[in-house]
Amino acid sequence: MFKDQRFVDYNAAGFRKDLLSGITVGIVAIPLGMAFAIASGVKPEYGLYTTIIAGFLVALFGGSRFQIAGPTGAFIPILLAIVLQYGYEDLLIAGFLAGIFLMIMSFAGISNLIHFVPRSVTIGFTSGIAIIIFTGQFGNFFGLTGLDSKEFFHENMIDVAKHLHTVNVFSVITAVFGLALIFILPKIAPRLPLLLFALLIPTILSVLLYPGKVETIGTAFGGIPQSLPGFQFPKITLSKLVTLWQPALIIAALGAIESLLSAVVADGMKEGPKHDSKRELFGQGIANIISPLFGGIPATGAIARTATNIRSGAVSPVSGMVQSIFVLLFILVFAPFASYIPLAAMAPILMFVAWNMSARKAFVHILSVRSADSIVLLTTFLLTIFINLTVAVQVGILLAALSFLRKMSGKLHIVSDKLSDVETHRFGDDVTKFIIEGPLFFGSAKVFEDKMPDMLSKGTAKIILDLEHLSMIDATGEAALSALLDSATEKNVRIIVKKLPKEKLALFKKSGLYDRIGEANFFM
Repeated sequence: MFKDQRFVDYNAAGFRKDLLSGITVGIVAIPLGMAFAIASGVKPEYGLYTTIIAGFLVALFGGSRFQIAGPTGAFIPILLAIVLQYGYEDLLIAGFLAGIFLMIMSFAGISNLIHFVPRSVTIGFTSGIAIIIFTGQFGNFFGLTGLDSKEFFHENMIDVAKHLHTVNVFSVITAVFGLALIFILPKIAPRLPLLLFALLIPTILSVLLYPGKVETIGTAFGGIPQSLPGFQFPKITLSKLVTLWQPALIIAALGAIESLLSAVVADGMKEGPKHDSKRELFGQGIANIISPLFGGIPATGAIARTATNIRSGAVSPVSGMVQSIFVLLFILVFAPFASYIPLAAMAPILMFVAWNMSARKAFVHILSVRSADSIVLLTTFLLTIFINLTVAVQVGILLAALSFLRKMSGKLHIVSDKLSDVETHRFGDDVTKFIIEGPLFFGSAKVFEDKMPDMLSKGTAKIILDLEHLSMIDATGEAALSALLDSATEKNVRIIVKKLPKEKLALFKKSGLYDRIGEANFFM
């Protein structure tokens, strides 16, 4: 089906590089996989299962040489909302359906349409997601007790405020120490795996200095099993399909956007064959279909881990496969030790991820322009935070589309023009000429219709429509021209079409306008 150029001239030296980079990325992926799973409202091991299964399958079947797939921060709000509303089992079904949608996108060639999602929308919901992730860690950062995850942002913030009196000093010490390491380590030891050490050192600190004083993965989730879960096909019913298709579609769309964006970033970081977007969505689809069968949550391309993969010297998708195998070995050998990791040590890691994905500069820039894009950005941002990502994306794209239509409608110009000597000689003096420039479509047809009375009020016997610069016309535009022809016929005014582009002629013939106007009245 696809031509695979990712293993051209692959050799033993390349495998050694992939082995090292795969281990490096695996070290980064372990804390992130657990943290993203916990933030999504599920057990930490499910994030590791996703890293193993989806990571391997995307590397094997995807379209990028360097893509590293797994759970990502972008999915957290929508996955958490599904878990809170429907439960973990339905999350698996939503992920499974998302995989099917991704496969359909691949075969239908929809990958190119992803690029038409306005930047104001993507920056809006990305910044909103960052706020949700960051504030969602307040409970773990301060060690608050009695908190219940709520569906809406403001409810969670009110709940945090109500439980501030339950602050755990030891959790704060652990979290602050981890946060300090995130800022200090890159300056004194830039080659160390930052997130792993930012997790391990606070964990060791808590075990040695104040054991049992902070909530850990073990006390909260019962530890992490030393094995992968067995195969289990989700129980899909018609009612669940009706309920879950919409969030599944949002997961698929978001996953497609993030994976293709990650692949583009990877292309820019290293020379060589570029990614195949169609194949990339195919690989993402397979990964999201198979991963839920083993308990995994939805996955997509992870920009930060993909960049780490490239910086570590990866030369092929083998590095992504090595990463998955490394995480699997971690589960089989070291899973019991993960029980000692404090939730307070994971909070700074997720806050750090949120800060990096917040797109602060782009957000401020678009907002400062004070245009229609600013309204789209702010609306998408606020809806992401206070309602949910599904509504935010739908409304954001709708507003952007309306803004685009408004701009395009203003690009239609109908200008009265003087006749040339040739036109006067051919058609006589009793003629009015109009030049129509720009798109004549459903968004601008009203402009054309409003101009029709002026066009027919000149009292002339003939009207020339110069369509040389007609950039596009659709069925609504054709209907507007048909209405002009009807009015002209009633007033015995002859319509003459001049310089109609050949590619527009087909619509005129199919719609019957060509025959109504008459072949003799077309001057190409």
